[in-house]
Amino acid sequence: MDFTYSPEDIAFRDELRGWLATNLPQGWGETVFLPEDEDENAMFRLDWERKLYKGGWNGIAWPREYGGRGATLIEQAIFAEEMARAKAPEGLNIIGRNLVATTLLHHGSDAQKARFLPKIISGEEVWCQGFSEPNAGSDLAAVRCQAVRDGNHFVVNGQKIWTSFAQYSQWCILLARTDPSAPKHKGISFLLVDMKTPGITIRPLRQISGECEFNETFFDDVRVPVENLVGELNGGWRIAMTTLAYERGPEDALGRQLVFRQELDQLLATAAKLQRGNQTAIEDSLLRQKLAKSLVAIEIMRLNCLRAFSKSLKGAPRGAEASMNKLYWSHVMQDMFDTAMEVLGPLAPLTAGDARAVDGGRFQLAFLRSKAFTIYSGSSEIQRNIIAERVLGLPK
Repeated sequence: MDFTYSPEDIAFRDELRGWLATNLPQGWGETVFLPEDEDENAMFRLDWERKLYKGGWNGIAWPREYGGRGATLIEQAIFAEEMARAKAPEGLNIIGRNLVATTLLHHGSDAQKARFLPKIISGEEVWCQGFSEPNAGSDLAAVRCQAVRDGNHFVVNGQKIWTSFAQYSQWCILLARTDPSAPKHKGISFLLVDMKTPGITIRPLRQISGECEFNETFFDDVRVPVENLVGELNGGWRIAMTTLAYERGPEDALGRQLVFRQELDQLLATAAKLQRGNQTAIEDSLLRQKLAKSLVAIEIMRLNCLRAFSKSLKGAPRGAEASMNKLYWSHVMQDMFDTAMEVLGPLAPLTAGDARAVDGGRFQLAFLRSKAFTIYSGSSEIQRNIIAERVLGLPK
């Protein structure tokens, strides 16, 4: 991969950097931060997403005909770098923008693209993902939620879980079993469900961090028009694999890598000033080794992202290698936040709201959130199975 930016790439970066400087709230990242209240936080992020759209910076990789910029992979990488550098908030409609839209661009009908894409990129409609179930968390082939054809509708019954942002969503991508007699990976269809349809119940799940990002979602005789079927009936598995390839792809991982590096830099600064007995935390040789290990691991994550970008630039299709990135970064970051708790020592239990909490309790919250890293977007067990079977060619 050629790491040299072209004049066009540099101009793209300058334009974005200028726009961020003008449009982020004054004092952002220093005196002004995301609202702590979850609902206010969500609405702030949605407003920011709409602001990005009006500025021409939402969905930059999308084709121009649907409101995007047709950005190259290099421009997408620059975008991720600049958003991280500015500590810009992440838009709320992550699933709609990154997963639903990319899936519809590959598999949706012209009518579905025309109906849904403009309202995704503008932030008018937020989406959630109805994939996981209580007994089929990451094993999507085992989904039991059923959709039965009834005239011009499918009638959906079942339960989904870990439905992020369902409480703020107008639409949902749903995997439902439409042929119970077919083998596990077959007989599944990919539906687009209006969350206002009668029969849908959303119950927030309180997480270990105290937040309610996830939900349980129940479908009781929910009628979905047949035109909301994406692709072929019983062909949902192949479509879902496209969705997951973008969820675990290098664009996602590169942005995360930059945010994680910022977290590590903050942790190093904290360790350098936090007194532990007669020395600072960073002077503890064991802690120093662990921090150095995190530094090396995050750099490897960056290089893995660039390698994936390089393969994409050469035209290689998205494949099971995305699971390697997901598996790697999720464990690296859990290890780093474990180390953060060791750095804080006896102050580690003090969380936000306690005047003695270090750095406002940011590391405690990150530590708790990190426990989900090895579960969402496919658990580590599922990622290892994918790597073993589809990358290494090992038998099932």
